[in-house]
Amino acid sequence: MNRLPPILHPLVGLFQGAARSLTTSLHHETIRFYHCTTRNFLTFLGAHYPQVQSLHQLHRDPHILAWFASLRSHQPPLATVTYSIHLFHLRRMLEELAWTEDLPALARLVLRQDTPRQEHYLPRPLTVDQDRLVQQELLRLDDRNSNAFLLLRHTGMRIGECADLSFDCLRLVGPDSWAIHVPLGKLKTERMVPVDAFVCRLVDRLRLLRSQDPLPADGFLLARPRGRYALIRKLRTYWRDVVTTVGITKRIVPHQLRHSFGTEMLRAGVTLQAVMKLLGHLSPEMTMRYVEVTLLDLQREFHLARSQPRHLLPASRLPDSITSPQANLTGLLDSLHLAQHVLEMVRRALPQGPDRRLLDRIANRLTKIASETRKLNQG
Repeated sequence: MNRLPPILHPLVGLFQGAARSLTTSLHHETIRFYHCTTRNFLTFLGAHYPQVQSLHQLHRDPHILAWFASLRSHQPPLATVTYSIHLFHLRRMLEELAWTEDLPALARLVLRQDTPRQEHYLPRPLTVDQDRLVQQELLRLDDRNSNAFLLLRHTGMRIGECADLSFDCLRLVGPDSWAIHVPLGKLKTERMVPVDAFVCRLVDRLRLLRSQDPLPADGFLLARPRGRYALIRKLRTYWRDVVTTVGITKRIVPHQLRHSFGTEMLRAGVTLQAVMKLLGHLSPEMTMRYVEVTLLDLQREFHLARSQPRHLLPASRLPDSITSPQANLTGLLDSLHLAQHVLEMVRRALPQGPDRRLLDRIANRLTKIASETRKLNQG
């Protein structure tokens, strides 16, 4: 595996020491990103301001502000979250150095307001057709990587969590009841995810393939001959090949399998608290993004029903297929019931106050809409 050359800068020891101090109990992915920030910043500093040889010479203007500009001009453009993480890590290291080196001015070089406002993004589950095509191809291939991706789709795991699964991850939790033990992951949490017979077969298949691998047993479900990161890169490359093979031209990433699982659980009526535990979220706000996706389903059903009102269509031309107005009203009713269910879950989780009263009013309006839609559907 190709390794990056060491950083040649007089300040590298100080910054790496600060990073070690800050990441003692953090996940190895976070530790790696701290070192990425250190490399990026000191490489920039050495190339553009070689005269800066000590912390005393480091200033917000021009050094820090110019580094901000270099990040913003990166090609291809950095995602906002990546840019923000770099700023956060440098700020934390400078604050640590301000304390250890008795240089208070360092703590004011990167300010909190320098970090852009976090983007609000929604989960992006696969479309029905994408999901069907991808799963069919994965089932056809039936090798280690394809079974690993099917495991992601039907458990909601992150790809890194799947790479870290132990060989004995499948646990009997009751009579004919099984769960997968998902190890410590991105948010330093571990969890048990209930699984069905299909997922049990996937794990058994992966165990068989692992036992046939020439690499000695190391306790992991997936063999990693060149380490964890090489395994994840190989899985991502495999995913791109599968997507291309089935003819999907739009870019989709493995994490969308997790999004598909989460929205599928909510659409099936699983409670917000249960989905939160299944996905390993630390706060309800993270799971609420999946709720927003299900509410978009309601909007689509509503506009579809409104676009084909029965009183504007000749009776002789009404089709009997799923696209008929009657079927659209049935779908709208299903979505209304789902929205009522989701709102009730969220309402119960909120304390008494204006937010809860607002949800009460929305719930009452949904009840009236559902009642009127039911009458139309029956008429």
